[in-house]
Amino acid sequence: MTTKNRLHFEDLEEGTVIQLGTHTISKKEIIEFAKEFDPLPFHLDEDVAKKSLLGGLASSGWQTAGLTLRMLVDEFLSKIASMGGLGFENLKWKKPLMKGDTLTGTATISSLRRSQGHPEKAVMILDFDMRNQKNQQIMTMSLANLVAVRDPNQPIEGEGE
Repeated sequence: MTTKNRLHFEDLEEGTVIQLGTHTISKKEIIEFAKEFDPLPFHLDEDVAKKSLLGGLASSGWQTAGLTLRMLVDEFLSKIASMGGLGFENLKWKKPLMKGDTLTGTATISSLRRSQGHPEKAVMILDFDMRNQKNQQIMTMSLANLVAVRDPNQPIEGEGE
């Protein structure tokens, strides 16, 4: 079993806050990502970006989201019996992640529940609060993830299933 040494639904608790580490975004990273996935001028050209609403070279919001996911995998998802993502809600880019900024943040387990139709699975909701080195909020979102249940035949107290 590939999840044998990982945390399962039974090991997780609502309210747990996961520190996601840090990542400093470079000019090279911003431009490389933009060339492939989001080729807007304020992600590709510093001079154009300085004249834009953003005021400088900024990471694509999708790059910020991708970095957030990488940080989540490194700090948490690689340690649990994750069965994959179900989607996200309320994705908001509050402030751009600028060249040289350091992205950091937290993911909080806001909800855990067993699946009604699949007792071997549970749904975990993670609420993200991503910030820069000035503690300015960069991005928020809620992410739903499937997590394996260690013993699907064991009733979970308080679940009422």
